[in-house]
Amino acid sequence: MNKRWREILVNLDFIISGTMLAVLILYTFFGVIMRYFIRKPIIWGEEFQLFCIVIIVFFGAGAGFRTGSHVAIDIVVDRFPPKLQKIFEWLIYVISMGVFIYFTLQSAAFVRQMYATRRTTDILDIPHFITYSAFPLGCVFMMVNYTLTVLRKRFVKEK
Repeated sequence: MNKRWREILVNLDFIISGTMLAVLILYTFFGVIMRYFIRKPIIWGEEFQLFCIVIIVFFGAGAGFRTGSHVAIDIVVDRFPPKLQKIFEWLIYVISMGVFIYFTLQSAAFVRQMYATRRTTDILDIPHFITYSAFPLGCVFMMVNYTLTVLRKRFVKEK
């Protein structure tokens, strides 16, 4: 695999969430123009915006782990000796992974249920399993990115 494709794959969560954010902003602007100036509102707009927001949240969360953008309350752990800090970092990592695995399994079961029941959105007729699949995929991105962040922090020496 060449370097360009590897870079795209590594940044897939950024690409997806950033693209959907741009689409959401453009659509919302267009929707305002249609509603207030042309007087022809887009009836499927709310469903589309909800779809965009779900994707932005769950794919953006994975990207947030890689960049360290998530809120962390380190004030207590920072007061411990370095050895105890490392123990707490690994303990927090293990607990977080347990939560992510639980969320991934539960949300995947929910996606399978949506697929089996063939439920769709009211106006756009988009299958719900497509929308809800952002949750387990986002959890996988969070697990991968958090693992890479912890390993980088632990094993890569800063210059």
